[in-house]
Amino acid sequence: MTTSDRLDTTSDRPKTASEKPDAAAVDVVTADGKVVRKATIAGAVGSFVEWYDYGIYGLLVTYLALNIMGEAEAGGLFLTNVGFLISFIARPFGSVICGYLGDRIGRKSLLATLLVLISGATAAIGLIPSHSVIGVAAPALLVLLRVLQGFSAGGEVAGAMSFVGEYAPDARRNYMMSFIAVGSFIALMFGSAFSAILITTLGNDAMTSWAWRVPFLLAVPLGYVGFYIRRQLEETPHFVALRAQNTVARNPLREALTSKRHLKAIALTIFLPALNGPGYYLLFVYMPTYLKTSLGEHNFSMLRALTVTAFSLVAIAVCIPLMARLSDRIGRKPVLTISAVATAVVAYPMFRLITTGEFGLACIGTIVLAIAFSGHAAVVHTVLAEMFPTSVRYSAYSIGFSISTIIFGGSAPLLMTELIKSTGSNLVPAFAAIITALITLVTIAFLRETKGRPLVAR
Repeated sequence: MTTSDRLDTTSDRPKTASEKPDAAAVDVVTADGKVVRKATIAGAVGSFVEWYDYGIYGLLVTYLALNIMGEAEAGGLFLTNVGFLISFIARPFGSVICGYLGDRIGRKSLLATLLVLISGATAAIGLIPSHSVIGVAAPALLVLLRVLQGFSAGGEVAGAMSFVGEYAPDARRNYMMSFIAVGSFIALMFGSAFSAILITTLGNDAMTSWAWRVPFLLAVPLGYVGFYIRRQLEETPHFVALRAQNTVARNPLREALTSKRHLKAIALTIFLPALNGPGYYLLFVYMPTYLKTSLGEHNFSMLRALTVTAFSLVAIAVCIPLMARLSDRIGRKPVLTISAVATAVVAYPMFRLITTGEFGLACIGTIVLAIAFSGHAAVVHTVLAEMFPTSVRYSAYSIGFSISTIIFGGSAPLLMTELIKSTGSNLVPAFAAIITALITLVTIAFLRETKGRPLVAR
């Protein structure tokens, strides 16, 4: 097979005998509908647990600043956001190690183990003594646990998406995979609602004193449920086919990083999700802190800020499966393009509404932004999974997406906090959304349509 043949993995032309390795997917034993549904549920539940664990940190960052850093003003918030960034720096290490193991030994057991790791690290954050008790050891422990969270998250995203994608039928792959994204947003919604209930029933003083720990400790039972569900499933049909044909990559990392075809796809994996940073981490994870600290507590208490975020989370959770169905009908590229353009167009006017300080207008602004972003959230991970063959999918996808998240996502809260302070403009997040939407839009031009295509084996 020629290099050009290998690059054209989405062609409609019949495969010749010399291209038999790329057609290995024809030997995959397709799972029945019941098994596919179980795999989808397992992926969604695992995503819920992972992003609850990861997102609760961003939702409660001001309480962490008070207890772990000793203050809630700029210095404490800065240090806490550094903890947010450090976890993202740890992600590539998790992506490299977990990607290698996932492509060598399979997806199932590794994903169950990662869920235990991230849940344990999250619960341990809730047990850290305050700064007043152990001093500088408190932020040191927080950083260590954030590294563990980042490591596990680095291997989780690509693994979970690959797992469900390798079970899903070609014609409905995006729809089935979209529930992993839905799980992540429902997790944030649950975290927002749970935190709001605690603030309402116990009061802000109790939250500051001890109740902030409760959402972190809830990771223990949630993690157990997710682990149990994932352990009940078998390995994916596509990986089983690789193993049966004795074509599992001996060194998937080397294969991914020495192939021009895979390096090109990894580059696309870095830049295509650019919008994911402002879309996910600013609009949902960082938004409560943004509303409370940038617009003032006289406009948005933490309870009101969490409520605004909850409305936008409901909107995107409803829209994602609809956008995924549309993608399975008309293609990945059109939906991604519409979402990027819509986000770029509405970002500035919607953030103008948000910065008025009016609760109702802020709800409208975040809901419109969520709807605009939903097409990207629904489709991007399916495209990333479809760009790589099964033999290196976990490794290559993990590496590219982790690098993307460091550049466009992990630095977002820290960067926004500092830019807002230095410029005096609360509209900085709007410009971040516009710039990253344009980066995503340019990258889409280099993609090949993957709708309805069989997953390539090698």
